[in-house]
Amino acid sequence: MAEKIQFELVSPAKLLISSPVDMVVVPGTEGDFGALPRHSPLIATVRPGVIDVHDAGKISNRIFVAGGFAEVNEERVTVLAEEAIPLAELTAEMANARLAAAKDAAEDARTEAEKAAAEKQVAIAVAMQAAAA
Repeated sequence: MAEKIQFELVSPAKLLISSPVDMVVVPGTEGDFGALPRHSPLIATVRPGVIDVHDAGKISNRIFVAGGFAEVNEERVTVLAEEAIPLAELTAEMANARLAAAKDAAEDARTEAEKAAAEKQVAIAVAMQAAAA
């Protein structure tokens, strides 16, 4: 039997995935990275994008994440996501509506904090559109 790495995806609401897999590809802020069994320890920030879960020689699951943190060690990959949506549930309409709302919030932003939060929401919505396409 091939060696596996334990993958856990946690959102603020719940534990979404906890299973042994062949590999996980995570959208890190410094670039995508793949984690295999016996990976060197790593802590990284996660940018909005799609996590690809590889198992049995193919991509078995794809999940859009809005950002967060990832911790990797020799036996486990843990992603703490700000928000996670299975790609199968993500539609172009959802992404378009989110982008429109984020742009409206950016236009209405008055303080620097509001502007920064709105820019972050726009970036998430644009990544969501790319994932849904």
